[in-house]
Amino acid sequence: MRKLGKKYVEASKKVEKNTLYTKEEAIKLVKETSYTSFDGTVEVALNLNLDTKKADQQLRGSMVLPNGTGKTKKVLVIAKGEAAEAARVAGADYVGDTDMIDKIQNENWFDYDVIVAAPDMMAQLGKIGRVLGPKGLMPNPKTGTVTMDTKKAVEDIKKGMVSYKTDSYGNVHSVIGKISFDDAKLIENLEYVVSTIMKAKPSVVKGKYINNISVSSTMGPGIKIDKNSFDI
Repeated sequence: MRKLGKKYVEASKKVEKNTLYTKEEAIKLVKETSYTSFDGTVEVALNLNLDTKKADQQLRGSMVLPNGTGKTKKVLVIAKGEAAEAARVAGADYVGDTDMIDKIQNENWFDYDVIVAAPDMMAQLGKIGRVLGPKGLMPNPKTGTVTMDTKKAVEDIKKGMVSYKTDSYGNVHSVIGKISFDDAKLIENLEYVVSTIMKAKPSVVKGKYINNISVSSTMGPGIKIDKNSFDI
């Protein structure tokens, strides 16, 4: 059994286990229970009433948070011609085609957070899928990272685009900002994530969709939120 640190135990004492907090109370509490020496990340976790063994009940997508994530991501764009030039203009950190694929394969190079690829480059990029896949770096049309509109993709990522995907238990996790964000910005990002997941509800799912919602800071305890706090 994992031994809990003193700081975690002290932070946990501030959270009532069986209490469902309003989103405003939860955001205040997530700040109070953050104990890292650095500017911690705030995350939301939603448990959904989904049978993820069925393909039509698996969620995957991306969204641009209204107030960003508090972190600027490095973007690598794999494209040629106009799509490559558009990516450079949009502020991509690295742009190339087969040269970049070779660099990843030969040098084990991962100095970036997201890869955007033009559709015509996917066959070649797929050759190193076994390297990129486990790191969560393989571009996917559902997350907007396989596209000819590389300009929009780069701009969205720089603004604060986050990807989401259900795990085998029907959970979806997303960053909603940093502890240093003011409450209003964190709440707005939180509301946007919940709203986005609601809109992505599979049509085959009847009845209850969201089982529970909780927020936490880096290494901090989970804080459960009353679903009635949201317009869902």
